[in-house]
Formats: sequence, structure tokens, C-alpha cells
Amino acid sequence: MKKCRGRPKCPRRVEQTPDITYFKPRGVPLADLEVVFITVEEVEALRLVDVEGLKQEDAAIRVGISRRAFWEDLKAARMKIAFALSTGKAIEIKGGNYISAENADISEDTNT
Repeated sequence: MKKCRGRPKCPRRVEQTPDITYFKPRGVPLADLEVVFITVEEVEALRLVDVEGLKQEDAAIRVGISRRAFWEDLKAARMKIAFALSTGKAIEIKGGNYISAENADISEDTNT
């Protein structure tokens, strides 16, 4: 078992969880594919920067983490997706350490 070092990851605030969580190359049987896993918060980082066009600093504020932590999530997501696309692997979106933005807003309102 791998030991954790340093601080534990802070949960990220995610505005949209993906409806579709699996992508695979066309024409290759699922049984023949290796899978690359990407977390929900990594997909959120991609969405905020690459789809919505936010700067990393603004996106980090929306997610509720430091700019450095956000950059690491974004870098990991881009690396995993580039690896999967360039080597013909499937991509599965699952897991992570996140809370939905709706729940985060409700809990913040009750604390004030």
C-alpha cells in the first residue's frame, strides 16, 4: 500500500459532472483495450480552462483550490488524455476528491 506524504488533497468544487464517463477507440473491442483513468476534478479543470476559456487563476478560485494545485490537476488531465489518444487507449472518468458546487454553496450558506 502506498503511503501518503504531505497534506491530503483538498476537495475540489465541481460545477458539472460528466454524463458520459467512458470513451474508446472505434473498431477496437473493449476486451482488447487498456484504460486510462481521469478523475472528475481533472475533467472540470479541462472544462474551465479549455472550454470556458478561463485563466488558471480564475478557474482555481471557482474550484476552491490554489493556483498551483489547479495547475497540477490540469497538467495531469492533459497528459492522461494525450497519452490515451496517442496510444489508442480507452478513457474512463471516475472517482476523485470533489464535491458538487451546489452542495458546496448550500454548506457555505449554512455556516454564515
